[in-house]
Amino acid sequence: MRTGARASGSAAAAGTAASGARRPPKWGAAANFDGSFNYCRAYYTSNRPEAGGSGWDTDFPGADNNFSVRLAELTHVRIKLQPDDQPDYVVLRITDPLIAKCSVLHFEDAGTAILSDEEVLALRAYLLKGGFVTVDDYWGTAAWNQWAEEIGRVLPPSEYPIFDIPVDHAIMHTLYDVKEVEQVSNIRFWIQTNGGVSERGSDSPHVNFRGIADQNGRLMVVMTHNTDIPDTWEREGESKEYFDKFSPNGYAIGVNTVLYALTH
Repeated sequence: MRTGARASGSAAAAGTAASGARRPPKWGAAANFDGSFNYCRAYYTSNRPEAGGSGWDTDFPGADNNFSVRLAELTHVRIKLQPDDQPDYVVLRITDPLIAKCSVLHFEDAGTAILSDEEVLALRAYLLKGGFVTVDDYWGTAAWNQWAEEIGRVLPPSEYPIFDIPVDHAIMHTLYDVKEVEQVSNIRFWIQTNGGVSERGSDSPHVNFRGIADQNGRLMVVMTHNTDIPDTWEREGESKEYFDKFSPNGYAIGVNTVLYALTH
C-alpha cells in the first residue's frame, strides 16, 4: 500500500480554481453525467449559522474542483470534464433523481442540516440501493447531535447503528495506507491561532471517524467529525506549509473513500 498522496504543486497551478469565493449552486443536469466520476455535492437547508461554515456550500467550489483534479492525477478514475477541460462537479438537491448517478454524495457543514420528510425518503432509497455519503467539516457536540438525529431519520440507529471506524478497516487502505484521520482546522483558524487545529476548543478535542454500514457490512455513510478535510483540498494553493502539513493525508483519505465507494 502507498503511505501518502504524493501530489506536487497545487491544483490551482494545474489550471483549476482554488477559489474561496462563494458562488451559486452549479446545478447538475442529465447532460453532466456520462458514466465518468462527478464530484456531487448535496444541497440542503440549514436551520442555524455555524461559526466558520456557510451551510451546504462550505469549501465550495474549490474543494470539489481540486479534489477532482487530484483524483484524476493519482488514480485511473475517469473524471467528467466540462468543454473547457475543467472538472464537471455538480450540486444536487437530495430529492433530485439524478443523485442515483452519483457514486458519492458529499455533505459539508452538515451539523446545521435539516432534512424534509421527502429528503429523508430519497436519501434512504439512495443509500440502500448502493449509494454512498460522506460528511465532513462539522464541529462540536451540538453539530454532531443535530446530524446524528437527521441521519437517524434516514437510517434508524436500531437497524443501522453508528460505529467508530477502526484503523484496520478496508477504507483506510484502499489505495493509501492511512494510519489516522488527522484533525485539520480551516486555514484561517490555523493561521490566526499559530497552528491550532481544534476549532471548538474543548468541545472538539479530537476527530471522530465514524460510519454506518448496511446489513452486509458495506459502508454507506462515512463521517469525519471535528476536522475539515476538504480545506486541505480547497486551500492547497494558498500556503505551502499548510499544503505540506495537511494535504497529502487529506487527499489520501479522500481518494481512499472514493475508491472504496466505487468498489463496494
